[in-house]
Amino acid sequence: MATAKDARVALLSRLIDHAPMFPPASLDLPEALEEDARARESASSFMLGRFVCLASRLAELPDVGRGVSVVLDAPVATDGRVEAIEVPPGTDLASVPAAPEVYVEIRLDDELEARLAEVERRGLRAKVRCTGAPDGLHRFLLECRARGIVYKATAGLHHALRTDEEHGFLNLLAAAVFGDEGALDERDPERFEVRAEGFRWGGRTASAEEVAHARRERLHSIGSCSFAEPVEELEKLGVLPL
Repeated sequence: MATAKDARVALLSRLIDHAPMFPPASLDLPEALEEDARARESASSFMLGRFVCLASRLAELPDVGRGVSVVLDAPVATDGRVEAIEVPPGTDLASVPAAPEVYVEIRLDDELEARLAEVERRGLRAKVRCTGAPDGLHRFLLECRARGIVYKATAGLHHALRTDEEHGFLNLLAAAVFGDEGALDERDPERFEVRAEGFRWGGRTASAEEVAHARRERLHSIGSCSFAEPVEELEKLGVLPL
């Protein structure tokens, strides 16, 4: 694997929190574990982040070789595997169990700013579903950046680049790295370049150190029910294999 000086690694390392038990894949546990094992054994395994599991299924989950992110749908007793908890909208944040990282899902509505203010006050992180009106995601990213809130994104990120129907995860990465929500609307693949020397969007290029900072302080990861799909998208663009 390339070193931390490689911008490709800084951009993509542990990017995908694998959620094969969640829609639209909705695999049962044995199939999900098989799919995850294939991801771990692949040439792009460096992109694999945490395994995402419902709290109600955590007791059934065997060792997956790395940390787990638990989506609260029931009371849960966290153990050493649990690196993060993902909190659904409307949850009483005072009742959330302790974990190294807590991600509070924020609806893209008129209460977005108030909810993020509470997340900031409690020292937590944010989670966003990238569906619905595009301006809602713009507002979410802008507010998180202004407040210094680390976030993860999920849903509606099946493509590397923006389509008529969905956001692109490479767009989202560019918005985080360059601090410019306008990157969400970019559709021209020629304006993106991911090389060892840097990550380029348009006329701007970020070094590996700048990319690593954005991944650490802004966009932590992307939840996806498929690991293969984002990898295939990056292969089509010539980003992978490294």
